[in-house]
Amino acid sequence: MPTVRPAATGVFATGTTLLLSRALRAAKLDRTLYEEVEADRTATGQAVVIVAFGALAAAIGAAPTVSVPGGLGIVGSVVAGLLGWAAYAAAAYVVGGTVLRGRDTKTDWGELARTLGFASAPRALLILGQSLEAIVALWVLATTLLAIRAALDVSTRRTIVVAIVAWLVFVLVQGLAGAFIRGLSFGALTL
Repeated sequence: MPTVRPAATGVFATGTTLLLSRALRAAKLDRTLYEEVEADRTATGQAVVIVAFGALAAAIGAAPTVSVPGGLGIVGSVVAGLLGWAAYAAAAYVVGGTVLRGRDTKTDWGELARTLGFASAPRALLILGQSLEAIVALWVLATTLLAIRAALDVSTRRTIVVAIVAWLVFVLVQGLAGAFIRGLSFGALTL
């Protein structure tokens, strides 16, 4: 007779199910999801997990072509991903919450961080390799625009401007973090 395992129960199972459900809804461009996580202060931890997993997936998917030794490259990718996400959310908050603030804009960094964290859900597909990079980038662009619009309650035009300015800051932070990690990796090789 086959062994029957009990269904997963408890907070972890419920939290995992909610996280996966929300990540799928975010990837499906479900506008209501972005409004939901904007308002749910407990979703910040879920956003962190999604961003970290997306960075991990990208590092694993790129592993065959990357020459950074061992776990330092993967750990560095996750750290850089989290720093970039935080910087992107901060830039979007400063630009969209103050300079390009809409009439209905009432936001804080946490709202932008949560919505933008969920917007990176499609990055999980990068675990399959770099051949999907262009498709995933366009997909994340679409989810990012939904996330910013939900958090800031602004027009599409303002959403696009905020996204562009915040992206420029994001690229700068990612570049600096990448250079730092490469410097650490190089130092580890010469010790």
